[in-house]
Amino acid sequence: MSLQSLLEVLVENEQFKNINGQLDRPKSKQAVFGLVGSLKSFWWSALALAGEKQFLIITQDELSAKGIVKDLTFFTKEDHVLLFPGQEFLPYQVYARSREGTSQRLRTLTRLTQGKPLFVVATAEAFCQKLMPNGVFKHSLMKLVTGQQLDREDLARKLVELGYERVELVEAPGQFAIRGSLVDIFPPSNEKPLRVDFFDDEIDSLRIFDEENQRTIEMIREAVISPAEETLLPKGDLAEVLAELKTRWQSTVKRLERLKKRASIQELNSKMEKLLNDLEQGQQPEDIQRFQSFFYPEQDTILDYFATEPVVLLDEPQRLWDKWLRYEKERGEALVELLESGNVLPGQEELYAEMEEIKTILAGQTVVAFASLPQKMELLNPENMVSVQAKTMYPFLGKMKMLKSDVLHWKKQHYSLVFITGSLEQAEQLRELLLEQGIEALVKTRLESRPYPGQVLIVTGTWQQGFDYPALKLVLITEKEIFGQRTVRRSKPVRREGIKLSTFADLKEGDYVVHNQHGIGKYLGVQQLEVGGVYKDYLHIQYHGADRLYVPTDQIDLIQKYIGAEGATPRLNKLGGTEWSRVKSKVKASVQDMAEELIKLYAARETATGHAFAKDTPWQQEFEALFPYTETPDQLQAIQEVKADMEKPKPMDRLLCGDVGYGKTEVALRAAFKAVNDGKQVAVLVPTTVLAQQHYQTFRERMAPFPMTVGLLNRFRTPKEQGEVIRGLKDGSVDLVVGTHRLLSNDVVFKDLGLVIIDEEQRFGVAHKEKLKQLRQSVDVLTLTATPIPRTLHMAMSGVRDMSVIETPPEDRYPVQTYVVEHHPELIRDAIRRELGRGGQVFYIHNRIMDLDKVVLELKQLVPEARVVMAHGQMRENELEEAMLSFVEGHQDVLVCTTIIENGLDIGNVNTLIVDNADQLGLAQLYQLRGRVGRSNRVAHAYFTFHPNKIVSPVAQKRLNAIREFTEFGSGFKIAMRDLEIRGAGNLLGPEQHGQILAVGFDMYCRLLEEAVEKVKGVKPEKQSEKAPTTVELAISAYLPDDYIEQSTFKME
Repeated sequence: MSLQSLLEVLVENEQFKNINGQLDRPKSKQAVFGLVGSLKSFWWSALALAGEKQFLIITQDELSAKGIVKDLTFFTKEDHVLLFPGQEFLPYQVYARSREGTSQRLRTLTRLTQGKPLFVVATAEAFCQKLMPNGVFKHSLMKLVTGQQLDREDLARKLVELGYERVELVEAPGQFAIRGSLVDIFPPSNEKPLRVDFFDDEIDSLRIFDEENQRTIEMIREAVISPAEETLLPKGDLAEVLAELKTRWQSTVKRLERLKKRASIQELNSKMEKLLNDLEQGQQPEDIQRFQSFFYPEQDTILDYFATEPVVLLDEPQRLWDKWLRYEKERGEALVELLESGNVLPGQEELYAEMEEIKTILAGQTVVAFASLPQKMELLNPENMVSVQAKTMYPFLGKMKMLKSDVLHWKKQHYSLVFITGSLEQAEQLRELLLEQGIEALVKTRLESRPYPGQVLIVTGTWQQGFDYPALKLVLITEKEIFGQRTVRRSKPVRREGIKLSTFADLKEGDYVVHNQHGIGKYLGVQQLEVGGVYKDYLHIQYHGADRLYVPTDQIDLIQKYIGAEGATPRLNKLGGTEWSRVKSKVKASVQDMAEELIKLYAARETATGHAFAKDTPWQQEFEALFPYTETPDQLQAIQEVKADMEKPKPMDRLLCGDVGYGKTEVALRAAFKAVNDGKQVAVLVPTTVLAQQHYQTFRERMAPFPMTVGLLNRFRTPKEQGEVIRGLKDGSVDLVVGTHRLLSNDVVFKDLGLVIIDEEQRFGVAHKEKLKQLRQSVDVLTLTATPIPRTLHMAMSGVRDMSVIETPPEDRYPVQTYVVEHHPELIRDAIRRELGRGGQVFYIHNRIMDLDKVVLELKQLVPEARVVMAHGQMRENELEEAMLSFVEGHQDVLVCTTIIENGLDIGNVNTLIVDNADQLGLAQLYQLRGRVGRSNRVAHAYFTFHPNKIVSPVAQKRLNAIREFTEFGSGFKIAMRDLEIRGAGNLLGPEQHGQILAVGFDMYCRLLEEAVEKVKGVKPEKQSEKAPTTVELAISAYLPDDYIEQSTFKME
């Protein structure tokens, strides 16, 4: 959308001209006071419009940097604004870390060397971090053009030098794969991977493809391949570097010997031997960035990467100064301890610019400082200053009369008014709302000319804060100010987190498979066999004892991958025996009984009479308009399904599945509002007191603008308070109640109950479930669960269980920055302090109850200022709930606990997770734990730590490798997802069915369930999987030679 005519109003302002006119004077220092929030972005956008310059904006942290990027893209193209996030200071051995931050940094550096962006928005941390010299980075960029002569092996060697990892299938940035004539590369600087197709030694075509389905998106003529790492091994002789590293190593060992630190010497020796060995063999070490200052004594900063000298814009300089001082102090303290313990060598600390160096760097630049209040600045002495009279917009909180009065006042003063909404639909809704107040407004997709005095316009886009700028006679108002909520415009996601397993895509040699007729075997790969003079590919499967089965590739549909619980090894069946058919028959009978039971229940509900709720009212629409975000397609579908059920004259019984934070509560809120609006009462039943407290606050806040009474029933309420709520439910003065199983007590009587919402039903006891069964016969029931339910199971049960599934995650979540790292007290202390420094809280997971007291004591000594509380499953129920509640309400900073962290707990303020002995936990557990953080719009950090001196068992070693993979989007992630889904299936179908799933594998179970359901419903199956299909045998050799495609996986694809 072109909105530049709004900026032209500012460009002609005298104060603006005063500042802009000095930008051409080299090294000029200026200050602008009085601008807050988005007003700064308004000025910065105008500065870019007024001249041909590049700008580096330095702000405090990633949260404010991302907000600035959103604001700037309101006035300019998205690719003109680049984010440069900081990289967490970890001078420890990091075995794996999330790539999102690295990818974003490399994208920015690559684009800068090509001289493209208008703005780079860097965090304070990113600005002071030193980089590999710009010349080296520029020289490492590789350009590929169609028709170019290039040897494939040369390309592979160069990619390894650039830090790329060779894999079988490209799924994440920093990977490449070679398959026949194809080379797939995923440069971190690109949003999508690249496929290079060779004809002999010539590049025949270049294609951008989708890493999820491996299909082409578009053909391109040329591409630039950036390095996969920020630090590369220098070309040429490394003798001097090796000598310097050895000298520092020896002097550190001598110092540690004097201090009698044998364990530290051992640890340092093993690390240095590996590092030097890698370097001597010309291999890029994994943690090369920690030693960057040894390879490149002359390092650069982000400023050196600009093609022309940029104008530096400082966002709140005094805060930046404080932040840099704090970073310097924290790094200094950490490095002293790390040097003493031998974890780093002298010289490794030169990765960051110190305070004096930052001042020197800024002294040589053209700088404009922007501060909300006039102040003395430590960083610079401005020669020119202006003070702007403008203010950010105040909230109207849905009070349309107040908005009307202010709009009429501004119109009278000849102001131009611009409203900003998230979408065209919302713009139209706002236009109608304003019209109801007698205010005419125009919806515009482009502004060809500046708005005239008294005009009211509505435009679409993302802008954080409205403002009132008297000198320009201009007012900007966002939806946040009108409705008291924030609207997020959903952009198309760049990449989903991982791909679900398809039947063959993830089949590797050694995996277990299920053959329709022969049962469970072990897949040993694709083998080429000669039968009757004809060569073909066969799947080689090992069964019990020495039994072997060779399945022709044209019968691949008879085989599925065996999916069971994580780590479970199934028994291999015997070929030719009756064992498999017996197992299958037993599962079939069990599934048949369950299907009949479900159908009976379903039929009973179909004939029962309940309350048919009325269609949506204007109040319902008003309530839904207050939702702060744009709904995901899955959410909208679920809302439609729930409302349709409620409007039928039979009782609803619907299951809603979706991960925590995916928006299930919003669906429940709308259903609850619909019921109360129709004169019925609602009960929200949750398994724990803490969850009851959370839901109560959510429901009460959302329903506050309407005349509806929300009550709470749990053990933390006094008997008097409980009595008041119970009386209110009986006489009808309480419309909605949130509570634990206390709601199911005999003394709780409702005047007119219409809807029950149950959260995580599987966590209630047998007696409570019986009571719920009775409720289901007369009132509408909506059940919520956070355990993922597999799509295949959902399909198999259609027609016997009403289910809605929300699979789309909210898109304003930032990915959790994940690290697999050795456990060091300094690391733990820094991570906790960093989180407390931004007002957040920490989960510390240690899965041995007997050691928890010791861990709490250690943490209190390590971080004395932190308030630490403990929680585990063997505590008395009231103690556990009190500990959890004090943490949820923010009275504690660190929760030290076992893996019992509540499944449904949604604490937006917890954004650091530390897992001790991560090698001892399962992948599914780690996935769920990581999901406990990153629930707000802050960047969250997860540290999976293991103890460096411990002898790790082969099984644990395998798991650690899997965790490394898990920080990316590899198969580890997918296996964890599947394991969780199977648990979800067990929760839904009951423990007995969980055993049946493990007996035949998940896919076979779903197939048998689907057949059983159809049989009970009287539907004839379309195809009988047991019958032998008709085949045509051709005496023609047909196989894929190994020199074309090596891996069995791809042969099957």
